[in-house]
Amino acid sequence: MATGPGDAWQARLRAGGYRLTPQRQLVLEAVTALGHATPDEIAERVRRTASGVNISTVYRTLELLEELGLVTHTHLGHGAPTYHAADDADHLHLVCRKCGGIEEVPTQVFDGAIGRLAAEHGFEVDAGHFAIFGLCAACHT
Repeated sequence: MATGPGDAWQARLRAGGYRLTPQRQLVLEAVTALGHATPDEIAERVRRTASGVNISTVYRTLELLEELGLVTHTHLGHGAPTYHAADDADHLHLVCRKCGGIEEVPTQVFDGAIGRLAAEHGFEVDAGHFAIFGLCAACHT
């Protein structure tokens, strides 16, 4: 019998002493479907199925899911954090200040800098929460 992502989520929740409630399942599905999304975008998606789910439930659920290692977030500007599934490959976010576009690049792009920070400063970089701001190719030409 094959297992799907829901089975893995349920196992992680149970291991943490929680159960997979319908609201948690909907939030996890929304994060996975949307890729990168703010809590408001996740709540909007969840409300398509369960109109009674409020934003505070979404925030609490995201916090729990992040503690359990099922989702992660990054800050792509001054607004709300952006969440994505933790099983997405680690990546950095290149954020264009002009058009607002976001490009994902593998963390290996900065292996040299990350290694130097560790060697020279003893600093361990959490590259999954890293956003670099500038101008995309289309906007700077």
